[in-house]
Amino acid sequence: MAFNMWVSQLNRLPTRSRISRWAPQTSSLCCLCNTLEETRDHLLITCDFSSEVWSLVLSRLNRSRNLLSWSELMSWIRASSPQSPSTLRKVTAQATIYHLWKQRNNVLHNSVSIPPHALFRIIDKEIRNIISARKDRKAFRGLMVIWLT
Repeated sequence: MAFNMWVSQLNRLPTRSRISRWAPQTSSLCCLCNTLEETRDHLLITCDFSSEVWSLVLSRLNRSRNLLSWSELMSWIRASSPQSPSTLRKVTAQATIYHLWKQRNNVLHNSVSIPPHALFRIIDKEIRNIISARKDRKAFRGLMVIWLT
C-alpha cells in the first residue's frame, strides 16, 4: 500500500492521461466518471466518485470540507491535531488512495464498479485492521477510539 502512495506522490501512476501519451488511440477519460481526463489529481481527489469517498472518510475525522488538490492532501497529512493525529491521517490517506486506485483498476480491467459508500466500508475496515495490528505501538495508541468517534 505504501508503494502506491509513493508512486502517487511522484505523479507516476499509469493514469489514462499518461498512457494516452504513449498510446494515442487510448482514451484519456477517467474510468470512474467518464467525463474528465484521468490525471492523478482528478482520479484520486476531484473526481465526483473520489470526492464522495473522501467526504465520507474526512467526515470520520471531523473535517467538513473536501480536499481540493494533491498539495492540499499532502499539507493535511503533515498537519496534526488531537482530533486527527498525523499517524491517523497518513493511514487514512494511504488506505483511501490505495482503494481508489484499486477501484479504478477494477472498473478498467474487470468492468466491476461499486458505489462510493461501499468503497468507504472497505476503507473503514482496512483502517481498523491497520490500527488493530499496530495497537501496541506508541503512535497507534488511541487511534481506534478517534477513528470510531
